[in-house]
Amino acid sequence: MHSQTIQAISEEYATRRKQFKKVKLRWRVSTGSRRSLGWLPFKASALTYRNGQVWLSGIATPLSLWDSYRLSQCKLGAGSIAEDVRGRWYLNITVKVPKAAPTDGRADLGIYLGLKDFAGFSDDAIDNIEAPQFYRDLESVLAVVQRANKISRVKTIHAKIANCRKDFQHKLSTTLVRRYGAIFVGNVNASALAQTRMPKSVLDAGWSQFRSMLQYKCDDAGGWFVEVN
Repeated sequence: MHSQTIQAISEEYATRRKQFKKVKLRWRVSTGSRRSLGWLPFKASALTYRNGQVWLSGIATPLSLWDSYRLSQCKLGAGSIAEDVRGRWYLNITVKVPKAAPTDGRADLGIYLGLKDFAGFSDDAIDNIEAPQFYRDLESVLAVVQRANKISRVKTIHAKIANCRKDFQHKLSTTLVRRYGAIFVGNVNASALAQTRMPKSVLDAGWSQFRSMLQYKCDDAGGWFVEVN
């Protein structure tokens, strides 16, 4: 590994130790059936892009990719090579792009996040969105393969649940950002509610992920995003 990778891992470890106020962390260890996912960070100076290929310091062979985002026109930043739960590896790169100026003149929207209705809206022209049951729809199938100890199948089902949730939230957030110039969302504390009698429903809703999507899409489109109490 390149020395920058060692430095980035050390910085992350120090940050998490300070965050959780612990001298020692059980951090990225492999014990029994529990294994942390692979993660190799790198800094911007270790990355070079040319002719549809990415070159990383310390790796002799370049990584070819389909440049659908026109990376040649962007200034590349830091990133990482990360593993998902199914053992697939992805190259994650941050890029620096000009921030759009806030726009005026478009309507605003208030959103209330819930469990029975995933989202309620201040605009009467939009019907409330019923909360999808991504996890519960596949819970019975998941239980069968877990009892059969089919590890790879369990990972596939969990990945399908996560992908379905992301697909739903991406489509909804994109539609709202294109239509409204200012979006106000309640800062529902998902972590606290997950400790109550309804943890499955709270975690299945994915409120934090949805708010993050709204935030960066508003930034990209020049819209306003505000979390309110």
